[in-house]
Amino acid sequence: MYPMNMAISIFLLIEVILFFLIVIVRAIRIDSSGLTSYELNRRAKTKDDIAKHNLRRENATTDLATLRYIKDTVLMVILVIFTVWALGWVVGFVLSIFLLLLANVFARWNVIANTSQKLYDKYEIKLLQIVEKISPGLKFLRTYNVQPVDDFTLHSKEELVHLVESTKDILSHDEKQLLSSALGFQQKPVRDVMTPKSAIHSIGKKELLGPLVLDDLHKTGHSRFPVINRDIDHVVGVLHVQSLLTLDTKRSLTVEKAMESRVFYINQGQTLQHALAAFLRTHHHLFIVVNEFRETVGILSLEDVIEALIGQKINDEFDTHEDLRAVAERNIQKNNDPESRVDV
Repeated sequence: MYPMNMAISIFLLIEVILFFLIVIVRAIRIDSSGLTSYELNRRAKTKDDIAKHNLRRENATTDLATLRYIKDTVLMVILVIFTVWALGWVVGFVLSIFLLLLANVFARWNVIANTSQKLYDKYEIKLLQIVEKISPGLKFLRTYNVQPVDDFTLHSKEELVHLVESTKDILSHDEKQLLSSALGFQQKPVRDVMTPKSAIHSIGKKELLGPLVLDDLHKTGHSRFPVINRDIDHVVGVLHVQSLLTLDTKRSLTVEKAMESRVFYINQGQTLQHALAAFLRTHHHLFIVVNEFRETVGILSLEDVIEALIGQKINDEFDTHEDLRAVAERNIQKNNDPESRVDV
């Protein structure tokens, strides 16, 4: 009677030990630092001991996972063989399958998972030493490779922009804005940043530059104005406020005599990259934006392009308002606005 009870007790003890060893092995997580190899190497060079340890772990992650897989496999084989030997093929096999499935459930329990992780963390350095020594032999037993953190592929520029915008403490708001604007700059069309036709403040070429006219020009907040002949679709020059600062208001002078006669046009579908190259090539600061029918649809300034590139508003020394586009929108010309108008 006593030998039988002792045999059962020994059997149960061995089963429990094997079962919980499997649970502990399966509950262990080989966590990544969340940093790329580049960043880990950079921090390690600054004598950051934690970074050095994390880099060492990252380099051995695949081998650590392989070693854990080997331990799990060996323990499973021992459990199955022992159970079948003790209880016979049918009962032993069924009980083994049940115990192995149950081990997965136990391994997910927080108490067991945390205990297992603390145990692993305590002996991780020794495990790393072992793995580094037997690494050449483990390469024949590797069944998979753990994906390194920095081995990922971006599939679109939009994805990169999202990655930049989703960073938290690495980049400031201005840095995020700068990077996002620069990444989208190349393909952004002129129409997206131009001042639209309805917000253009132009001046006729026959206008006399008297005090009242100059005061009205100053109030708009702009430093350059398209000069038109009859209507906005016939731009014949550009008037610069800077050139009017030394103007003798006692003399009658028309806009035509004070304006710059060179006019540059750009299609609304052209990219901002093309526009910037054109500004640099022509040394001009204002383009008239036209559509495919050469109708005026807006104006584009060098400031507009630079703002789109850096993602921030800029003002030159002659801008008296912080946001010139907002000023233009508050003072929209009443184009095509007769009393009997009908919008369809």
